Amino acid sequence: MPKYILSLDQGTTSSRAVLFDEKQNIVSLAQKEYTQIYPKEGWVEHDPMEIYSSQMSVMMEAVAQSGVNVKDIAAIGITNQRETTIVWEKSTGKPVYNAIVWQCRRTAGIIEKLISQGLKDTIRDKTGLIPDAYFSGSKIAWILENVKGAREKAEKGELLFGTVDTWLLWKLTDGKVHITDYTNASRTMIFNIHTLSWDDDLLKALDIPKQMLPEVRSSSEIYGCTGLQGIDVPIAGIAGDQQAALFGQCCFDKGEVKNTYGTGCFLLMNTGNEAYTSKNGLITTIAASNSNKPSYALEGSVFTGGAVVQWLRDGLKIITESHEVEEHAAKVENSGGVYFVPAFTGLGSPYWDMYARGCIIGITRGTTQEHIMRAALESIAFQSNDMIKAMENDTGMQIPEIKADGGASVNKLLMQFQADISAKNVRLPKISESTALGAAYLAGLATGVWQNTDELKTQWQPAKTFTPQISEQKRTTSLQNWTKAITRTLNWAE
Repeated sequence: MPKYILSLDQGTTSSRAVLFDEKQNIVSLAQKEYTQIYPKEGWVEHDPMEIYSSQMSVMMEAVAQSGVNVKDIAAIGITNQRETTIVWEKSTGKPVYNAIVWQCRRTAGIIEKLISQGLKDTIRDKTGLIPDAYFSGSKIAWILENVKGAREKAEKGELLFGTVDTWLLWKLTDGKVHITDYTNASRTMIFNIHTLSWDDDLLKALDIPKQMLPEVRSSSEIYGCTGLQGIDVPIAGIAGDQQAALFGQCCFDKGEVKNTYGTGCFLLMNTGNEAYTSKNGLITTIAASNSNKPSYALEGSVFTGGAVVQWLRDGLKIITESHEVEEHAAKVENSGGVYFVPAFTGLGSPYWDMYARGCIIGITRGTTQEHIMRAALESIAFQSNDMIKAMENDTGMQIPEIKADGGASVNKLLMQFQADISAKNVRLPKISESTALGAAYLAGLATGVWQNTDELKTQWQPAKTFTPQISEQKRTTSLQNWTKAITRTLNWAE
């Protein structure tokens, strides 16, 4: 009988479920957006119950759409927005506060305190991360400090912490399983990526009780089961969305690179069993693997990637649908000298400036909406190129090509500009759902649907390749102007 894998892809703005067959074809797909909560400037939250209900809803919808017998679903894989932090009551399953989203900057003060205590290098050495409000540790600390009674309950062992994977797994197994995987643990800023354990010194510095934390396991094994139409289906793969995409793009070998163009942009290079320490503003993280032995990755993170198009739609209201931006931007030959730095919630790699803010510069009387839209698209490629150059400098390896995925990768103008500005080939996969596919791979490898990664790699096919088309002089001038624009945004909201 054919076997199927159900992938739960819980993202920053929507929950999705994708059912794959054993030949990696998409059988069905369901998606549902959910509420974005902005209580204050720079604060971003989600309702954990809405995360779960939306994910359950699309899971049931994808199965119903497919007509597949649940008995033929071999396993479920989970992939998730990373760093987003949920704390809930162990006895009731009730969250004590909204999920604090990875984009949220409220804990900048906590991070400054850690740095002032001389912990910057310690955090870097142990976790591979740069101290930043982006990661989960300071978010847990904020909840314990600011939610009435939370600290006392946590110290009594009455509260649990989880990133979104842990929350979904706990809910899907009726509270029986409190687990995360290495990839998600490596994003918390309290996990030692070398010893593969929660770090007592960092927990003490943030005053986080260890009993809140989930057990950490590999990314590809059976963790527990969930009931689907009365059938127990094993949950057998977990990876944070970017590591899942790296795995889904079949970047199994050292030096292979993918860039995901989503709400943010995330460039990852598989560095094998070597954990590189970046001198250029990148972070070291654990890559998804179907082995108990960890693989590592270098990662660059752009906070505002595709989200800049959402802002054009929802903030400026100059488009009504996100896909319209390409058509409008293509009406002009270039951005007319306009540069757009979308530092709405600060800048990530390689700048790591929590206080940078957005800037549109180079505007003249002749600037039109189309120029601004084109500059917005180009900003995604410029930010990604900053990370590409940092990665080459850190590893001493030339990156020959970028495997691209994510919602914004369907934008041909953006992909061509990325190839032009980076002087790299950009390849899109035939199966565009790389993140969901990565989670499916991990679950399928754990349950025997696929035997090994070699079998997976032979099936990867490119749909389209973009090659550089502009002159070196034009590229150099554009990059110099981009660097000037970036400098205008730094340390704005002191």
